[in-house]
Amino acid sequence: MSPRGVATPDVRERLFAAAERVVERGGPGALTSRAVTTEAGCSKGLLHAHFAGLDEFVAELCLDRFARTAAKAQELSGLAGHGSVAQNLNAVALALFDSAGPALSGLAVSRPDTALRIRQALEAGAPGLTAIQEAVTGYLTAERRLGRVAETVDPDTVALAIVGTAHHLLMTSWPKVPDPRPSMTRLVAALVEG
Repeated sequence: MSPRGVATPDVRERLFAAAERVVERGGPGALTSRAVTTEAGCSKGLLHAHFAGLDEFVAELCLDRFARTAAKAQELSGLAGHGSVAQNLNAVALALFDSAGPALSGLAVSRPDTALRIRQALEAGAPGLTAIQEAVTGYLTAERRLGRVAETVDPDTVALAIVGTAHHLLMTSWPKVPDPRPSMTRLVAALVEG
């Protein structure tokens, strides 16, 4: 435990990672500020020193993880012509399920103030599923130009199907149910390989 008055390095990520572990282990109902700070091994007031409350904390956590996946999706453009198209897309799609993604999604939608904060941030331009969809569309367009994706594949539709399915699986999955990743992998393969 960090002693009182001593700076905690990379506090946001430390608290975010702790929250993911708490939710992954105990589900959305297990998440409290005390559970997070205990898991992070830091003082009980640290979360509230950096966030206005648990709703802001959860919103910032979800937005941070969306931004990470959107950044990974942006990297797709550099992969055109390299590796397997399905594997490249699958890496981005599955990134949404990393870090307790389904449980965090359930947590976010179960807290009205958190859901509102996330929606407002996305409307203001924070990267989210739309940014991921646009990156997937651009990648598939480039791969189609290279002849690695059939001309019959519509990049916009495939991108929407991938992101929409990921969203659906995130919203309908929770701890201790079958892992949604295999379904996502099968969908990506079916969409790009036929």
